[in-house]
Amino acid sequence: MTESRPPYPPFTHETAVQKVQAAEDAWNTRDPERVSLAYTPDSQWRNRGVHVVGRAEIVAFLKQKWQRELDYVLRKSLWDFHANRIAVRFQYECRDAGGQWYRSYGNELWEFNPEGLMARREASINDVMIEESERRYFGPRPESEHGVDIPLW
Repeated sequence: MTESRPPYPPFTHETAVQKVQAAEDAWNTRDPERVSLAYTPDSQWRNRGVHVVGRAEIVAFLKQKWQRELDYVLRKSLWDFHANRIAVRFQYECRDAGGQWYRSYGNELWEFNPEGLMARREASINDVMIEESERRYFGPRPESEHGVDIPLW
């Protein structure tokens, strides 16, 4: 049986927004195994300066990430889409073991196979130190805010 993850390309605005929200929801679980199932078994990632290939490496990467990035909370916003590709903006907040909070800003380029699994992910990310009082994300996005754009700064 072939794995699949709807919605499938080619994307419409509605299905692209659904795909972005599904990714945000999955990443906010901080469950590397669950997150990895949205990707092809041989998916290729560039995350900052790291190249990750395949689900086993995705799981290992995410385990390390979420051991470092504590209280991680993510927001994603659709930037554009075409056929089997989606571009997103994102922000996430987390703290390190010493209690320093960060907001990370970035862009991702996604490419999907016909079954709706992500075959390629390219992420560019910048980190900014923030005070705990500057936090704006405190858990998964409420359903009433699904599809709402995130601020630039």
